[in-house]
Amino acid sequence: MHLTLTQTTINQQTYWLGATPAGLAFVGRANGPRDEWQTFFKSANIQYDQQANQQASQELHDYLTGHRRHFEVPLDQTTGTPLQQQVWQALTRIPYGQTATYSQLATMISRPTAVRAVASAVGKNPLLIIIPCHRICRKDGQLGGYRGGLPMKRALLALENAGVTK
Repeated sequence: MHLTLTQTTINQQTYWLGATPAGLAFVGRANGPRDEWQTFFKSANIQYDQQANQQASQELHDYLTGHRRHFEVPLDQTTGTPLQQQVWQALTRIPYGQTATYSQLATMISRPTAVRAVASAVGKNPLLIIIPCHRICRKDGQLGGYRGGLPMKRALLALENAGVTK
């Protein structure tokens, strides 16, 4: 696999974006390490190119500054298993400004007894923010985990809640 990486700065936070020829495949967490992509793409051939991933960078900027609710950039989710891909697609159907539980997500993909497997798939989402895993909470209402950290998850949910009331 060939992955082209670009660094972008939005709201004084640095993000790494990685794309294959098929589309955006990776979004790193805010101020995450340069090699965070290796968690998801162990054997990728990497090229750093600051001119690449411009559409993804602009859309992420627009989202994080409250000017976008949906992403249109092409995505490459082929690194996921069939279940992971199904879960990631379901995540994109959770409306902006709303949350769902792991159980609700499992029901959305017609696998209501696969809550643990669904939770694992959510945790393996390489497209942070773009595939909105931050919209998933535990059944007890707690936020649960998030690769970007709980402060980032809270900030994304607050951003979306503010956008819903505009």
